[in-house]
Amino acid sequence: MARRPIRLYGDPVLQARARDLVEITEETRRLAADMFETMEAARGVGLAANQVGSLERLLVVDVPGETEDAPHFRAALVNPEVLATSGEQLGEEGCLSFPGLYFEVKRPNLVKISAQDLDGNEVDIEAEGYLARALQHEVDHLNGVLYIDRISPIKRGLLRAKLGDIRKKGAAGEMRVDE
Repeated sequence: MARRPIRLYGDPVLQARARDLVEITEETRRLAADMFETMEAARGVGLAANQVGSLERLLVVDVPGETEDAPHFRAALVNPEVLATSGEQLGEEGCLSFPGLYFEVKRPNLVKISAQDLDGNEVDIEAEGYLARALQHEVDHLNGVLYIDRISPIKRGLLRAKLGDIRKKGAAGEMRVDE
């Protein structure tokens, strides 16, 4: 396993739609392991493959349960697709490709996702709350959608200077590497 550099806002790979994986290979499993290590080093709860420069439909999540009774959820998901959503939640989000930026984002509270695990088994996931938010955030990445796309233009305008600083670093090829 190895940590991979995290692409920053401004890097075009973040706004590109990832390709479906036709076959799950040892390289796919290695990418997932590297993504878990990278995400953990950055203290994140999710990471999409394009955030480390790979345009493959692969994401990893490691989300603690919101209550003592709620289970911890850790998974690598291949070719995830959102099948259904319902409800609404408003909550703070951050993103490893936008270091230090957190703001309120409105998302559905419930989500149903279909994907494959790293062994090629079909998995259906029904999630709510924080886990639903994390899964939707990462699937958005795979679709080339950034969380700032989900906030109002007025809020984006207020963040213009901070976004500009991150964009310059991302466009210049600078990447975040956590120790």
